[in-house]
Amino acid sequence: MITYLIIGITSLVSVLAFSNRELLGKLLFNAHAVYANHEWYRLFSHGLVHADFTHLLFNMLVLYSFGSNLENYYFTQYFGAHAGLVFGLLYVTALPAANLYSYYKHKQDFSYNALGASGAVSAILFSSILISPLSSLYLMFIPVPIPSFIFGFCYLAYSWYMGKKGRDNVGHDAHFWGAVYGIVFTLVLKKELFMHFIHQVLSFSL
Repeated sequence: MITYLIIGITSLVSVLAFSNRELLGKLLFNAHAVYANHEWYRLFSHGLVHADFTHLLFNMLVLYSFGSNLENYYFTQYFGAHAGLVFGLLYVTALPAANLYSYYKHKQDFSYNALGASGAVSAILFSSILISPLSSLYLMFIPVPIPSFIFGFCYLAYSWYMGKKGRDNVGHDAHFWGAVYGIVFTLVLKKELFMHFIHQVLSFSL
């Protein structure tokens, strides 16, 4: 499965980069390096490296939880034998798409760096939410399940707000635009999912 392949490659490279700062420096997303040195590969390679084991573990757990279901059930239902190809294309193209806003925002700032697969993982998560908006999510410290579409709206609002504040070291812009890309990518391929999503949400009752 493509999900497992992505997890395996990302985990291997991330672990190697933990003890190899030169490798980390070559792969992370530096907007100025992309702009000034035309190192476009960084728009993709940043997803292979993470800040620490916690960062890596969290991203890979979310990718496993939603990616395997999206690839093997939802995408198989809609795309049949091409499910793995579509899933892989979504993930790989989400890496640069999630960071294009940050690129234009920080391309003159040589000190701006970002790393991690969070943007692409957000794309996978929101593609899943679009297809199954009433599925239940269980979050730490919240004792009741949350419908995925409610979580999705809250996640987008929080990411947008925190991205505007810009007061922490988290890539909220990448989270937001990765999520948006996941929705757009899926709708471009299956436009009927828009009305499916609307009908599902309107049928929701507490």
